[in-house]
Amino acid sequence: MKSITIKGSKRESLGKAATRNLRNAGQVPCVVYGGESPTHFSADEREFSKLIYTPNVYTVDIDLGDGTIIRAIKQDVQFHPVKDAILHVDFYELNEERPVTMEVPVRTVGSSRGVLNGGVLRINNRRLKVRALPANLPDMIECDITPLKIGGKIYVHQKQTEDYTILHPDNEVIVMVKTSRNAVDVDDDEDEDEAADVPATEQGAEA
Repeated sequence: MKSITIKGSKRESLGKAATRNLRNAGQVPCVVYGGESPTHFSADEREFSKLIYTPNVYTVDIDLGDGTIIRAIKQDVQFHPVKDAILHVDFYELNEERPVTMEVPVRTVGSSRGVLNGGVLRINNRRLKVRALPANLPDMIECDITPLKIGGKIYVHQKQTEDYTILHPDNEVIVMVKTSRNAVDVDDDEDEDEAADVPATEQGAEA
């Protein structure tokens, strides 16, 4: 999984007044859990733009400026209810020998035969919860929709690997091609393929 760096500094004062002063100065108070003890730090709000305002997911190298770098993942973000400003961010420290759980985006690739015939592509899960060792966390779950005809589906069990476990029921549908009023019937679609395989001379003879 790709990583980004957030530069911050450890927090000495943890009271409400200190937190308010940080926010007034454009700083975001943060906490890193998962280590021997929580690490409190703050960082400029602009440091979080690539981490939060994106459909992608990343691991984070938190550089505290004193030689300390903590590798972590984002756990939770609190926003101001009116201004939509970032109020607080929780992180979880990574340990290479300890599995972690993270939501990763689903990406479709290819051109579905069913969609070309008028079907509608439906992505039931745009993100999937995955559990893996940090080194095996995927950037995304890729679904090749090329073979999907109308009514075709891709299930969770089809995307499970030895590197990570998708924490959804195996029979849960990730992506499917639904029928529509403009869709070509599946049987007609197959008949067209069969006709295309017949040599032109034979087709003419049958006519």
